[in-house]
Amino acid sequence: MTTVALGVPTMPSSASIEDRPDVGELVDRFGRVARDLRVSITEKCSLRCTYCMPEDGLPAIPTQNLLTADEIVRLVDIAVHRLGVREVRFTGGEPLMRPDLEQMIAGCAERAPGVPLAMTTNAIGLEHRAHKLVEAGLSRINISLDSIDREHFARLTRRDRLPSVIAGIRAAAEAGLGPLKINAVLMPEMLGGAADLLEWCLNEGVALRFIEEMPLDADHEWARENMVTADRLLAVLGERFTLSEHGRQDPSAPAEEWLVDGGPATVGVIASVTRSFCSDCDRTRLTAEGTVRSCLFSDREIDLRAALRGGADDEELARLWRGAMWNKWAGHGINADGFAPPQRSMGAIGG
Repeated sequence: MTTVALGVPTMPSSASIEDRPDVGELVDRFGRVARDLRVSITEKCSLRCTYCMPEDGLPAIPTQNLLTADEIVRLVDIAVHRLGVREVRFTGGEPLMRPDLEQMIAGCAERAPGVPLAMTTNAIGLEHRAHKLVEAGLSRINISLDSIDREHFARLTRRDRLPSVIAGIRAAAEAGLGPLKINAVLMPEMLGGAADLLEWCLNEGVALRFIEEMPLDADHEWARENMVTADRLLAVLGERFTLSEHGRQDPSAPAEEWLVDGGPATVGVIASVTRSFCSDCDRTRLTAEGTVRSCLFSDREIDLRAALRGGADDEELARLWRGAMWNKWAGHGINADGFAPPQRSMGAIGG
């Protein structure tokens, strides 16, 4: 057993995969195939959201331990051309904290033409980079925004930056980064403003998705009995809007959608805790240090960075990646007796 930055245990690269079928895709023991790659590119963030980051931020990852832009481009190339990945999303921390983000996206766009390149961001500073990101090849964007009440926003994020986020949202829309989606984590103190946030998103012409809070906070204060459930949210929204169930676009899509006042506008709910969709999960995750993480809630990781820097060719890196995904868990087990949250918080894993 070895360790990587932030004290996270990894699986040895020689983990047995003798029973794995001889296919190129990222298949697991339960028949799921990972086609959606999430690439965390930094642990740094410009906010300190209580459900994600500690107040002082995460321990810094030494620069030499972070994947470089060229290394990320190579691994994305392998994921697309050898492993069947069909969509790539850059996450953090906050991806806008990487000054070489445009270089990274341009490299991926060149090596994997036609593959959608997306990003999840808090939008702080996006107003200055939206057009350059589009020129580099970014095609879609999700923006985190939990409240449009400035005081509530500052309390939840520990930063008074709401005007910057709104400016970033509007800049992204103007630059053509659509469909533009807003992600809001369901926190008890924000429930009273959920309908206001939905109305604001409807007026701005952006799609809103609420996410049940998961036990991925750095302060480990999450408690099942305190979280806001999807049912509770829908009841609150139903006091102002008429909602009719619209379902999922495809089985692996995390958000269930409801038509708002007859449509065509919708609101989505990602009920990760109360309506688990693990059986249809199609994601694979690459951490900022270059380890493959098959599930948000598993602390098992395979170190690709060491192999990459040790001279491994593309097929060897693909083999290690396939092995990591073969050992993917059936599900996160949040509602099971004895559940233990992962050692890493969401900010360290990547969204």
